[in-house]
Amino acid sequence: MWVVRSDDIAASDPDDAAELFEPFAEQPYRHATYYQIPDEVGHM
Repeated sequence: MWVVRSDDIAASDPDDAAELFEPFAEQPYRHATYYQIPDEVGHM
């Protein structure tokens, strides 16, 4: 549990969502499907 003052909490503007999430698409290593799992590992 995190305890912080309410003055230290900020919310993003929903209109800025594209700016916040668009870089995610440009970084494929953040997707689990980017990595190759060796056959020896099996299913994770």
